[in-house]
Amino acid sequence: MQKLFLTFFYSGLSPKAPGTAGSIVATLLGVLIIWYISMETLVLLTILLTILGVKAIDAYEKTSGTHDDKCIVIDEVVGVWIALILSSGSITQIIASFAFFRLFDIWKPSLIGRIDKNIHGGWGVMGDDILAGICAGICSAGVFQLLSSALN
Repeated sequence: MQKLFLTFFYSGLSPKAPGTAGSIVATLLGVLIIWYISMETLVLLTILLTILGVKAIDAYEKTSGTHDDKCIVIDEVVGVWIALILSSGSITQIIASFAFFRLFDIWKPSLIGRIDKNIHGGWGVMGDDILAGICAGICSAGVFQLLSSALN
């Protein structure tokens, strides 16, 4: 059950780019939740997955002895959902949120990289993706606003 959760329905077991695979699955599920249930539900699920993710990652790291295993993608789920929550809306914003999130998650600029390198345990694994999601959501919303203003 722990593996199912941490790999987000085994998407993190993808042999190529497990973080991207997990982010794609998370984006698709997040969009379905927004469109067919509500944004509020996605917010609550994001908070719940963050709390459960930190605890599950802590437990996994204690038993496995490894930090930030590539198959763990629950952190990508939380990050991309945060980006969707902050930008939301249109297909363009959804694609931009995903793209910006992957950019920040891979590149790890500034504080995102510091969190990744200096904080251990569940909060270390989740923290950089949480901040990457915040940055991605802000960038996606900002670019959308700029493009909307320029086209009107």
